[in-house]
Amino acid sequence: MDKENKVICGVLWDMDGVLVDTGEIHFQSWKLALTEVGMPFDRKKFQKVFGMNNTRILTILLGHAPEPSFFSKVSDHKESLFRQMIRGIVQPMPGVRDWLERLQAMGYRQAIASSAPMANIDALVDEMATRPFFSAIVSAYDLPSKPDPAVFLEAARQLDLSPKNCIVIEDAVPGVIAAHRAGMRCIAVTATYPRQDLAEADLVVDSLIELEAENFKC
Repeated sequence: MDKENKVICGVLWDMDGVLVDTGEIHFQSWKLALTEVGMPFDRKKFQKVFGMNNTRILTILLGHAPEPSFFSKVSDHKESLFRQMIRGIVQPMPGVRDWLERLQAMGYRQAIASSAPMANIDALVDEMATRPFFSAIVSAYDLPSKPDPAVFLEAARQLDLSPKNCIVIEDAVPGVIAAHRAGMRCIAVTATYPRQDLAEADLVVDSLIELEAENFKC
């Protein structure tokens, strides 16, 4: 295939649990924020909602859509706590920086497609000094939550790529489902869910270090 007709591929990175291990920080910040409004929160509940945006998380925890004022109070406080907790302690997951560099050198377009608020994404990207690798950064905070494919489709649009030429890297079941609903292949990392729960992904690995360049062919 000559250079003029070469297919350009994209890699859409989830943030939490893929680019960076923030699971414990999310758990602790949710627990503090919810405890302050009298809502019990434990790891079982956290496992059920991790990977979703805050609107869907609170809807599931409450059993109904949150009142706007309650949502703003709890969600804003939780995210403020989270951004305080990450300072000076977050590092990219094993293999992340190597693959960001390799994929960039291979001519791939890369994006972040995360359920997190944009302020959190920006804080994490800057803490890890990884912003130059991404041609697009998309938050699903104001979009339908995964497993809806909206965030992945928007990332593909911003990269000017067809969904079929994009590969998603995820760690959560809702993200795997969303990737397939978007018509994209999905590599899942067992950072948050056990291997059997991620079986619908096209490839499941325990670490990005296990991947080979051929795994990213589109």
